[in-house]
Amino acid sequence: MTTIPTIPMTDALAAGTHEFDIDGVTQRYHVHGQGPVCVAHSGGPGVTWEYLRMPALEEHLTVVYPEPVGSGEGDSGRLPSHPHGYTRALYSRFLQALIDHLGVPEVYLLGHSHGGFVAQYHALHHPEQVAGVILYESAPVTGQEHVAEAMSQVQRFAERHAGHPELPAVLAGFEALPGLSDDAGTTDVLRALVPVYFADYWGREEEFAPFRAAVSATYISSLDQDQVPRPMDDREALGSLALPTLVVVGRHDFICGVRWAEELHALIPGSRLLILEDSGHFGHVEQPAEFARAVSAFVTATGPVTGPSVG
Repeated sequence: MTTIPTIPMTDALAAGTHEFDIDGVTQRYHVHGQGPVCVAHSGGPGVTWEYLRMPALEEHLTVVYPEPVGSGEGDSGRLPSHPHGYTRALYSRFLQALIDHLGVPEVYLLGHSHGGFVAQYHALHHPEQVAGVILYESAPVTGQEHVAEAMSQVQRFAERHAGHPELPAVLAGFEALPGLSDDAGTTDVLRALVPVYFADYWGREEEFAPFRAAVSATYISSLDQDQVPRPMDDREALGSLALPTLVVVGRHDFICGVRWAEELHALIPGSRLLILEDSGHFGHVEQPAEFARAVSAFVTATGPVTGPSVG
């Protein structure tokens, strides 16, 4: 019988909020739970990290939640080129600095939505300290093809909810997206759009309303520091991804839905695919037990790295 080594607790992995400096920019992160170490990169870009809290998963893993650079309040954690310059290469560099700072040999890397795009980039370019990857509501490509698929799903959402009094506000949110340029407006639009991200928001509104009220975002552009767009297409590269990979998607996700999850699964050798049948974009909120069970089982199966010892 093989004994799995336990990684000693380090100050960098103590429960609570931490920060350190990377090239003059503050990187803040939050540690919750116990078990194998999983760094969970939230999405957006620019959505504040708290929406990704996964208490059910924290019962099994030490989850490290970075505040992705650019998403902090005020000037904290922002680039001099803000709101531009937040490329996947930049996020990956900050991820690597965080992994090094944690002082453990390997981590599991979970990326949600845009964080999934970052996670697959990091896994392709810097796999050395990554034990496994969870691509949670991700996609292999952005740009016109991705937008067209998302808008077709929005149309289906509108047809299903025709006559709902809040539907016009949701659709107005999509119309406002191209004109966003500040944090307050970005947060307002994000909250307006929340219903379309859930499988059945209005049917479970009392349960999900606090999530909607709490979510917030920083305005970050899609341009690099030279204000040039950086579309993403990893389809040719993903065949070389050799890390254990779990792809997770909600059946009703409109923006990074089953089509893209199945494509990721087909492209990544040996990957596993989990479809959460009663979820949209936020399976950790809509089906927390099923989500946590699947992710923790993936980590257990792919071992051997475990997290900090407790007590």
